[in-house]
Amino acid sequence: MTATVTPGAVTAVDGPPGRGRLPGPRLRGGPLLSWVTLGLAGLVTVVALLAPWLAPHDPVQSAGELYAPVGSGGHLLGTDGIGRDLLSRTLLGLRTSWLMALAIVALGLLAGGVIGLVAGAFGGWVDAVLMRITDLFLALPGTLVAIAVAAALGSGLGNTFLAISVVWWPFYARIVRGEVRALAARPHVEAARMAGVGRTRLIVRHLLPGVVPSAVITASLDVGSVVLVLASLSFLGLGQSAPAPELGADTSRALPELLAHWWIPAIPGLAVMALSLVANLAGDAVRDLLARDGR
Repeated sequence: MTATVTPGAVTAVDGPPGRGRLPGPRLRGGPLLSWVTLGLAGLVTVVALLAPWLAPHDPVQSAGELYAPVGSGGHLLGTDGIGRDLLSRTLLGLRTSWLMALAIVALGLLAGGVIGLVAGAFGGWVDAVLMRITDLFLALPGTLVAIAVAAALGSGLGNTFLAISVVWWPFYARIVRGEVRALAARPHVEAARMAGVGRTRLIVRHLLPGVVPSAVITASLDVGSVVLVLASLSFLGLGQSAPAPELGADTSRALPELLAHWWIPAIPGLAVMALSLVANLAGDAVRDLLARDGR
């Protein structure tokens, strides 16, 4: 995913499918559909924040009969092999996956954005050093590095967060640096430089506002990918330790029961798919709205 920003316009272009999002159809239907999609993402965020109060039962304690099917009395999504309510576990797992994904994207955007902004604005040896470091990280397979870091640090939410954050900032650094270099050649920036505007004011007043739209678009399209990476690490046993609820880990632990009690592994897996879908559609909505406002 790359984007080019010119004064008065924002144009987003899909990049290679390996990073940012899976290839797929863009939203059609005008600004109303885009706002509805963003409202859906906002609703997911509210549900994630209120999950401890929305959960009808304790997610780690037995709440009823074993293997209660979907729709059984008092358990909308059924129970697992030790009687834990699957709706409660799914809500708490959704909270973990969604809020962590937003935090990782925000941290990556902040760290990568600052590095890219400094590299693009200062140029010279500063640009060369920062971009060589960035290229070193980009040359490594991000998911495998995250798995290696998480495995070395051990299971736990904090270690998973750190492992993914380590590999998620370089892409933003490259995007922001490219935008800054393009904006630096614009007539209004050249005029400000010739007028004697200081470097700090030049960055804050003339470069940073032009970088924000493309950075926001890139970040919004990345949330779904982070959700999937988080679920993947949890599925491999590198996420939160049992019995704490987590979507990827719950899917992995319940796989042996797929044929006999399909809903136990299927429900957290479907929740991961739904979160990723909502995130990707919301990213498309942000892109379409910013592109429409820039026309």
